[in-house]
Amino acid sequence: MVLQVDFELTAEALRPAMDRMWNLSAGKLRAMAQRIRFDDGVPVFTENGRYRPQPWTDWTGGFYIGSLLLQFDATDDEAFWHAGREAALRYGPEAVTHFGVHDHGFNTVSSFGNLLRLVNEGRVSVSAAERDLYEFAVKCSASVQAMRWTTTADGMGFIHSFNGPHSLFIDTLRTLRVLALAYRLGHTPHGENDDPICLLERLVQHATVTARYNVFYGEGRDIYDEPGRVAHESIFNVRDGRYRCPSTQQGFSPFSTWTRGLAWAILGFAELLEFLSRVPDDELDGLGGRREIEGRLRRAADVVCNYYLENTPTDGIPYWDTAAPGLVQLGAYLDRPADPFNEFEPVDSSAAAIAAQGLMRFGVWLREYSANDEPTEAGQGGRLFFQAGLTILGRLLQEPYLSTSPDHEGLLLHALYHRPRGWDHVPEGHEIPHGEATMWGDYHLREACVYVARLDGSRPYCTFFSGIGGQQETV
Repeated sequence: MVLQVDFELTAEALRPAMDRMWNLSAGKLRAMAQRIRFDDGVPVFTENGRYRPQPWTDWTGGFYIGSLLLQFDATDDEAFWHAGREAALRYGPEAVTHFGVHDHGFNTVSSFGNLLRLVNEGRVSVSAAERDLYEFAVKCSASVQAMRWTTTADGMGFIHSFNGPHSLFIDTLRTLRVLALAYRLGHTPHGENDDPICLLERLVQHATVTARYNVFYGEGRDIYDEPGRVAHESIFNVRDGRYRCPSTQQGFSPFSTWTRGLAWAILGFAELLEFLSRVPDDELDGLGGRREIEGRLRRAADVVCNYYLENTPTDGIPYWDTAAPGLVQLGAYLDRPADPFNEFEPVDSSAAAIAAQGLMRFGVWLREYSANDEPTEAGQGGRLFFQAGLTILGRLLQEPYLSTSPDHEGLLLHALYHRPRGWDHVPEGHEIPHGEATMWGDYHLREACVYVARLDGSRPYCTFFSGIGGQQETV
């Protein structure tokens, strides 16, 4: 293990740092609300401290809306509730009905999902008609997502990426949340000839196919098959549904690990395990049964979490790809904290924010909900992963990652979007990007802090499905 885990750190000890973050966050969101309009595109990343769009695919608007709602969640400042609600009602419908993307769980759950969660938790009151509207948005979005379906040779299938029916992305794993919410709301979309589509079945199948093909287990699939390594993309032959090869869109190589993709896997598997642990056994029986389904996803979660701990610098902040060519110039870079100001390869703090929450959630699931493990083994593993996630979060809440300047709209600095395409801003006089923020990095830092703040039991344990179609969550 390379990441130096602080086993003495507690959630309570991070509260002053989180309070400071929320104070900084409030000022940045107020400034952005005066300027941000979706007419020219959704905000994606900062350039010289100001958020701007980047045409490619609209997948980040929900993170901006969700950030407003998380600010309310954490501070009870109703101005942010009203701003988030207004933005969702104004800009959300276009994302809900977007047939060209696989990112519905990002856009819709971050916006309408958070609205619905806060209402169902009793934090705010809205009319029955407006609550129904939130639910309707989730159901529509899930239906659009579910129709992006490719059947594999073994009769299973996956939600294909915007690249086409041959393409399975690792990040789509976390967008399955929209299927989970709609299923929990009792929704069943229909396809050709009125055939019903079971959203739980599609969720389970997509997660299973992702665990099989996008995650490696050291079983000799190729000479780069290292346990926990993640491929950004898996390619399938659309004529017969057979797997062909790994690929990537944002990583350095199909045979290396793009670390934000690794982080999506960590958080995606962890949240699905949390969700499935609340699904009754009889609803899983026809899909392979709880033991088989959770066993596959738990195995995947375990190897990706361990891979992150073993292939990340000591402070838990990863460089953007495990085989980025400039890393050789940094020497023993895993034996010391990450250096976001180096001149060879950028770090990606957004990957750290995503992974931190996933590690903590998987740790809690191992300790509280994993019925198939010996208590001692599960407890020890759970504590390691939880403390690792808490350690990473603690680092992100400090400079140079936390943005303290009121003139910078970003909250989490040194985040990266698309290194191969060269989209990220490189400061004058430097060779690599640093010092900027991304909408998803900011959102996930806020979301991780909301999650940690609730661990004291003052409010329900925070899941994306809290209070939706079931009881409030407790741990």
